[in-house]
Amino acid sequence: MAFRQALQLAACGLAGGSAAVLFSAVAVGKPRGGGDADARATEPPTWMGVSRPGPGVWDSNWDRREPLSLINLRKRNVESGEEELASRLDHYKAKATRHIFLIRHSQYNVDGSLEKDRTLTPLGREQAELTGIRLASLGLKFNKIVHSSMTRAVETTDIISKHLPGVSRVSTDLLREGAPIEPDPPVSHWKPEAVYYEDGARIEAAFRNYIHRADAKQEEDSYEIFICHANVIRYIVCRALQFPPEGWLRLSLNNGSITHLVIRPNGRVALRTLGDTGFMPPDKITRS
Repeated sequence: MAFRQALQLAACGLAGGSAAVLFSAVAVGKPRGGGDADARATEPPTWMGVSRPGPGVWDSNWDRREPLSLINLRKRNVESGEEELASRLDHYKAKATRHIFLIRHSQYNVDGSLEKDRTLTPLGREQAELTGIRLASLGLKFNKIVHSSMTRAVETTDIISKHLPGVSRVSTDLLREGAPIEPDPPVSHWKPEAVYYEDGARIEAAFRNYIHRADAKQEEDSYEIFICHANVIRYIVCRALQFPPEGWLRLSLNNGSITHLVIRPNGRVALRTLGDTGFMPPDKITRS
């Protein structure tokens, strides 16, 4: 009923207020009874600084690197016209494709009282060896390894790096494990809102810092490895594909798994593999 009334008000064209009335009425017009009565709003938190497009609508400027968005059209030279605009657009256009390999750390001792005590188990070290062998077998020229500063990610990186000699590595706190955003559907044992507020902003910062189309100066395709954690990877995948990020907990990743994202020069994103552990024997696969 509230929705129908809102449409009628909007049709009357109330000066300066019809759109607001329509939005408000839809927001409060919750169904009564039935399974959808407890449906929650799924707008992203304010710290994300993003507005979600309509269902099925791809935001081509998701990484704020769409060439046209980087040009101040008000400074356009009227005399040179379209030729100047085309030249300026070309200056900002990406030319290369980025291949992002997201690796979940291997199995670790979950009973460690301190973070530094949560080291890899013997099986976890075997898993890291298998992941390193798999990455090396791809025959790609990896550009760098970026890894979380947490112990289990550092130890996983140490082992994988042995199979990729010469590939530089960088540690970052941005990729540390955490609770990115309150999951939907909710889980009773999950975190208080304050945890999402702190961890979520950091993990979103990691996404913005590392997941984007190539810089316009990059001439060749790049192959980059990020070794981190399940929550971080699942959130990044949802954000990169422009799926509702609240759905991150619906995904599952094995230890030592490989997730492969491709970011094209035009900003289009594709998921090649999600949590691949097909290169491991069944008795070596864990999800702890």
